[in-house]
Amino acid sequence: MPRGGGWRPGARWARDGASRPSQSEIDALPAHQRPTMREMGRRSESAEHPFKAIPADEGGASIQPAPAPTWKTLWGQPMILITRTGQREMVTAACPVALELGLRPGMAAAHARALVTDLDVRDADPDADRAWLDRLALHAVGHWTPTACPSSNDGMWLDLTGTTHLFGGEARFCRRLLRFLERLGFTGSIAIAGTPGAAHALARYSGEAITLLPPGTETKAIADLPLTALRLEPQALLSAARFGLERIADLYPMPRAPLARRLGLATVRRLDQARGLVAEPIAPVVPFEAPRAERRLLEPIGTAEAITQVIGDLVDDLVVLLQERGMGLRAAHLTCVIVDGTEQHVAIGTARATRDARHLKRMLGMRIERIDPGPGIEAMMLVAPRVEELRAQTLEAGLGTSDRPPDIAPLIDQLAGRIEPDAPFRLSSHESDVPERAVRRVEALAKPLGWPTWKRPVRMLRRPELLSHVVALLPDHPPRRFTWRGSDYRVVAGDGPERIHGEWWRKPQEMWAVRDYFRVEATGGERFWIFRRGDGVDAPTGDLSWYMHGLFG
Repeated sequence: MPRGGGWRPGARWARDGASRPSQSEIDALPAHQRPTMREMGRRSESAEHPFKAIPADEGGASIQPAPAPTWKTLWGQPMILITRTGQREMVTAACPVALELGLRPGMAAAHARALVTDLDVRDADPDADRAWLDRLALHAVGHWTPTACPSSNDGMWLDLTGTTHLFGGEARFCRRLLRFLERLGFTGSIAIAGTPGAAHALARYSGEAITLLPPGTETKAIADLPLTALRLEPQALLSAARFGLERIADLYPMPRAPLARRLGLATVRRLDQARGLVAEPIAPVVPFEAPRAERRLLEPIGTAEAITQVIGDLVDDLVVLLQERGMGLRAAHLTCVIVDGTEQHVAIGTARATRDARHLKRMLGMRIERIDPGPGIEAMMLVAPRVEELRAQTLEAGLGTSDRPPDIAPLIDQLAGRIEPDAPFRLSSHESDVPERAVRRVEALAKPLGWPTWKRPVRMLRRPELLSHVVALLPDHPPRRFTWRGSDYRVVAGDGPERIHGEWWRKPQEMWAVRDYFRVEATGGERFWIFRRGDGVDAPTGDLSWYMHGLFG
């Protein structure tokens, strides 16, 4: 069928059996009676552009271009937040639209209403802002750095010393933090500097989303910033404007005495803190306030009986605090302040959360001999840095036939108090093919996992020990004799091998590693668990050295 013409079998002309009309006959017909292109069977007819401008309905007027979007269509109504001080209303914050219109924080609300008539004015809520910053600081302590503190109602300090390498560096951490704030619906700017004052100033007045300042360049970096970046008092800013001081660099050449007399000592301190000449500590938020009991003594004490009496009072006070919070103690730290300013520390731990005052007094009493009172103890403090939730438990009523197992937690605590805190432990299996990795130490009251059905020795060495003078027939026979720890052993019976492959997903060196384990019995009745490195055929699997790994019986 030719392109651009002809007829197709499904056209109306073919169905009716009529011949195809000529083009002159079609053109003679009225426009509403002419056949459509679809009926004519056209294949390559040209089409108009689908987005062609629609002509005007009346008058033939051309379409005018749409007006450029204004700030109302993009951002909506400008908004400011105000706070009331007596009979005066001050602007505390402004949206981007209001800032473009010339409104600034610190301006009188009446002046802002006079400049912009269509203005949305709302009351500021500093308490809600502070609550948000506190929540962000607690999140930062748990996920980013242990030292975080809100700096004002619109910022937060993070001490990133020794933490940024966990996130791939400072730049990557800043990008991650900005994405986190974006998910919460906030925008922000971040500055990392050697001093809190310089970071505060650069984050708010540098105009950059991320500013990474090299160490020791704080003085040069903040030189061109306005004086408001130093967090000065309003009276100091007013005095600086009266003397023509606008930038931080204007304060550098001024002597300290005239500067302090004109702008106040606080200005000198803020300047030195920003430059790193004076330390500015950050008081971090504490996500958890540990229960604490304290006693200030009227007279120093030094006898065991007096110390025991004070410990009992401290434990009673601490138990009351734990009951109010519904918590149980897992660790306690006793601090004794000596008259000469030194301190004596005693710590205890429990296998299970408890607030049994009698049990805690007994455990602390076992540690009294470790306290050296010296010239006398003038204060004692008991803190519970580790606590857990402890609620009431429902006990099933049994008429003398209860199968409830006895609680051995007090026994474990007493054993730990007499030896070492971590000495009582229990062994549990761990998912691993390598024998030394298949056993883990767990807490004494933890429930161990099920043990595999493989035959393993009762005692396994901490590390496999190398055997010498080994005589064995390769590749699948146990050794005939060997020397271990200076003693010669002759094997009379053996079983194996049990082949164990290395865990290649842990170390590349274990990709082809192979161990062949044998259970052997010596002439004296000793039974050992030994292995050979390598399968005895391929060299990459091991060097064919023998090791002692455990003892049976």
